[in-house]
Amino acid sequence: MTSVVFIVNGDPESAMGHRARSFEGHLRQRYDIRLAYREGNKLVALLRFVRFLQQVKPRVTYVFDMSYSGVLAAWLHRIFHRNFLIIETGDVIYELMRSTGNRGRLGLFLTRWLENFSLRVADRIVVRGHYHKEWLEQRGFSADVIQDGVDTAEFTPLNSDQLRHEHKLNGTLTVGLVGSSVWSERLGMCYGWEVIEMLRLLPDAPVKGVMIGDGSGIPHLKARCREYGIEDRALFLGRVPYQQLPRYLNMIDVCLSTQTNDLVGQVRTSGKLPLYLATGRYVLASKVGEAAAVLDAEMLVPYEGVQDWDYPRKLAERVQDILDNRQRLESAAANVAVAKEVFEYSRLAERLSNVIERVVGEKRKSDE
Repeated sequence: MTSVVFIVNGDPESAMGHRARSFEGHLRQRYDIRLAYREGNKLVALLRFVRFLQQVKPRVTYVFDMSYSGVLAAWLHRIFHRNFLIIETGDVIYELMRSTGNRGRLGLFLTRWLENFSLRVADRIVVRGHYHKEWLEQRGFSADVIQDGVDTAEFTPLNSDQLRHEHKLNGTLTVGLVGSSVWSERLGMCYGWEVIEMLRLLPDAPVKGVMIGDGSGIPHLKARCREYGIEDRALFLGRVPYQQLPRYLNMIDVCLSTQTNDLVGQVRTSGKLPLYLATGRYVLASKVGEAAAVLDAEMLVPYEGVQDWDYPRKLAERVQDILDNRQRLESAAANVAVAKEVFEYSRLAERLSNVIERVVGEKRKSDE
C-alpha cells in the first residue's frame, strides 16, 4: 500500500483541514495516509513538518496550499529521500497579495518566489479551478483540476424554522454568506461588503443580512451598519463550528458568492460555493470563474474589475426580483444535484487517486 502524507497548511478546523480529512476518509482503503497540520510560527511549523516526514518516510507528499513551512519541508524531504511531491493551490498567491495590499514589497517578493519555486519543484500541481489550469498551461506548467468539495451527506437541505425563530428572522428574506473577512486598506473593502451595501439600497424591504465568520473586516462592516442605521438588519454570527454549519446555512435564503473579475477571482472555485449548492440554497454569484461554469444564468450577476462599486445595486435588483416572486427560490433545489455531480468528495477523491497513481506510475516506467 502506497504511503502518503497530507501536509495541511492550516489547523485541523481550517478549510484545508476538513478537505484533507475528507480525502483521507475516501482513500484510506487504497493508501496509508497520515496527516500533519501546521502549528506554531513558520519556522516551528517547518521543523515539525520535517520531523514528521522523516518519521513516516512517505512515498508521496501532498501539500495543501502553498506556504513556506509546508512546501519547504516537503521539498527538503524529497531531496534526501527521493519521494514524490504534489502541491495543491487554489489561488495565484502573488497576485492575491498584490491585489489586497496586505503585504509590503519584501513580502510580495517572497510570495512570488514561493509561488514560482513551488511550481518548479512539484512533480505535479493540483488546482481547484479550470481557469487556473489554463493560466498555468499558458506559462508552461501542466496541472490537474480537483475543485473545492463537499460531503453531501453532511451538507444537505434541513428545516431551519427553529433557528430562524431564535434569531428573529421570521417573515424576512435572508441574504448572506460564510467565510473569513479580511479588511484591505488598499481596496477599502472586505469579504461581506456587498451584503451591507445591498441592505442600504433596500431600506424598506423585508430583508436581513447574515454574516457567518470572523476576521479583521467584521468591525468595519459593523461600523458601516451603524453609519447607515441598519444595525438591526444585519446579523453577525461569528465563527460557527463546522459540524453546525449546515444548520446555519439552511437559515439563509440567498447565499452570495462574490469574486473579483480579475486573475485572482477567475482562478478560484470558492470553497463555500459547493456548501451552498449542497444545502439547496439559492445563490447569487458574480459571473466569474468556476461559478460561471456551474450555475444557471439567473443566479449569475455581472461583476466588473476589482472594485465594482455598482455591484451592490445589481444585487439589490436581483433580491427585489426574488421578493416580488418568492417562487424563484424553489429553483435552488436543483443545486443539490449540481453539488453531487461536480463537487462531491467521493468523486474528487477518485481524481486525486488518479493523480497519485499517475505520478508514481510515471516513475515506475522511467525505471524500467
